[in-house]
Amino acid sequence: MRVVVAIIQPTKLSTVRDALRELQVDDITICDAMGYGRQHGQSALFRGNEYKVDLLRKVAVEVLVHEDELQPVIDCICRHALTGSAGQIGDGKIFVLPVAEVIDLADPRR
Repeated sequence: MRVVVAIIQPTKLSTVRDALRELQVDDITICDAMGYGRQHGQSALFRGNEYKVDLLRKVAVEVLVHEDELQPVIDCICRHALTGSAGQIGDGKIFVLPVAEVIDLADPRR
C-alpha cells in the first residue's frame, strides 16, 4: 500500500474530491497546509501598508491506496488540481510514500 499526499490549491479541493469519488476513492484525509516553493510568497496591501506574506495557504489531501489504484489516483489528481489548461507555478505537488503497517484503532482484534 501507498499513501498519496497531494498539496493543492484550496480552490481545487472540491474538484479533486469529486473526481476521486468517481474513482470510488472515498477514504481521504484533508488538512490545511501552509508553505511556499517557487512562488516565494506574495506582497499584500493592508490599510495602506505593504507587507510580505511568506506562507501561502494550501490543502493537503491524503489517500491510502493499493498498488493497482496508485497510478489512476495520481493521474486523477494531476488532471483536476491544475489551474488553467497547462497549470501554473503553485498548483502543488504530489508525494507517494510507502506504508509499512496500518493499525485500525477500532479493531477489537488488535
